[in-house]
Amino acid sequence: MTEPFVHPQAICESSTVGAGSRIWAFAHVLPGARVGTDVNICDGVFVENDVVVGDRVTVKGGVQLWDGIRLEDDVFVGPNVTFTNDRFPRSKKYPESFAQTRICQGASIGGGAVILPGITVGRGAMVGAGAVVTRDVPPHAIVTGNPARITGYDREASSPATPSPASDPSRSDEPIRLATDLRGSLAALEFTDLPFTPQRLFVVYGVPSKDVRGQHAHRECQQFLVCLAGSVTCLLDDGSHRTIKVLDSPGASLHIPAMTWGSQYHYSSDAVLAVLASHPYDDADYIRDYEAFLREKDDAQA
Repeated sequence: MTEPFVHPQAICESSTVGAGSRIWAFAHVLPGARVGTDVNICDGVFVENDVVVGDRVTVKGGVQLWDGIRLEDDVFVGPNVTFTNDRFPRSKKYPESFAQTRICQGASIGGGAVILPGITVGRGAMVGAGAVVTRDVPPHAIVTGNPARITGYDREASSPATPSPASDPSRSDEPIRLATDLRGSLAALEFTDLPFTPQRLFVVYGVPSKDVRGQHAHRECQQFLVCLAGSVTCLLDDGSHRTIKVLDSPGASLHIPAMTWGSQYHYSSDAVLAVLASHPYDDADYIRDYEAFLREKDDAQA
């Protein structure tokens, strides 16, 4: 790696800039900022003191990185993205500390997006151009609009990774039996056809379509999902592959093994989702942080 490059018309007051990084014309980096290796800071970027930029980050022109901004490795920030760090700004009045905004590894922020203070954009997420992000963005989610809502996930069913059947967390033999005649329809499930004996049943309904459910994994508990009415889209992530399945009839079902990260989104207004669980409720069985989930998967495979 070469020494960092600073354009003659840029101002770099920081002594903590990694090898191979490039700071282009009219950019200004204050003394307290920390910039990693092989970073590209384009024309007209301002970087305040309490800012950490990881390795291989790209920050396009017209971006200001204010105190409290954290960009992890491999993040892309598009042109004219607006970061904020004070929810109630007043001229000449400053908070005791600024909210910390974290853009996690491999995430991308499209041009012109607005990121409110204290937001976390999860690993590998994609924020669409012009989106206004008012809440945390889950890992690998694609969000667009104002306010930003989840419109999909990276590697959706249209272009998924190709896991083997044994490693595909969404694999299901569809054990629900359907019968339809002039009297109506019947969907039947024998518990003996499930990969576990259910210990608990709960039903999710009345979910606004803008909201996302799940966003956790279980250490031991397995789940079996059936959409009794309406439709819901399910994301499953085993740490190596991400797959998506739409449940849009009582005959469609989904088995979620233990140690699989799951989220449900795109609920229709009439969606009723039944969930059979292999274990009684135990808060200690939940993993609610995606990075912690990945660490536990790595430890189990070591």
